[in-house]
Amino acid sequence: MRKTRYAEDIARKALEMGAIRLSPEKPFCWASGYYMPIYNDNRTLLGDYETRKMIALSFKEILDDLGFDPDNIAGTSTAGIPHATTLADLLKKPVSYIRSSSKDHGLQNQIEGLGRAKGYEKHKVVLIEDLISTGMSSIKAVKAIQEADGFVPYCLAIFSYGTDQGKEAFASLDPACEPITILDYNYVIPIARETGYIKPDQEAMLLEWSASPFTWGEKHGWKKEER
Repeated sequence: MRKTRYAEDIARKALEMGAIRLSPEKPFCWASGYYMPIYNDNRTLLGDYETRKMIALSFKEILDDLGFDPDNIAGTSTAGIPHATTLADLLKKPVSYIRSSSKDHGLQNQIEGLGRAKGYEKHKVVLIEDLISTGMSSIKAVKAIQEADGFVPYCLAIFSYGTDQGKEAFASLDPACEPITILDYNYVIPIARETGYIKPDQEAMLLEWSASPFTWGEKHGWKKEER
């Protein structure tokens, strides 16, 4: 995470709108079958213009701090597309988006928005994600850009759970691509307490999750569901 001047406001809005939901007593069952005390759905944030604007301004601030001026703003399909578009409009840059796999018809494109170009033609690209969890979907998008002859040293996202799996996935990339987020789990928890979203005793339970996400549920009585 790289804190921007808008990070706290975005975190508060995410909690208020339900984009970030915390429930240690009644955890959420993720698609993996694990019970987790947090659920993140950043698509909720699309419903508020000011929040979308703060997200784009945060991404711009991060790029400015990095000294990286991309030629193309690429979004992951579908959740990264609106934020990539807002950022591209702010920076007056071309926008593209990366599917999870190539289409099975027509031109069979995996990457859209490149026009007649056969790829990124060695241009500088920044990848925009909404969420980094295990990192696998982001990694696929990074590799697609690299295979399309794009230079993509950074993947910017709104939120990260901060799991070891996500960190290890990005660390395995060669060429490297650094993930940078506006918010992460450990940053949001104290803000949730300050706003009264959670109680102090819940904060301890939630922070415990970040140390071992995939054993937390069973430890507290919620066994993984086999799917």
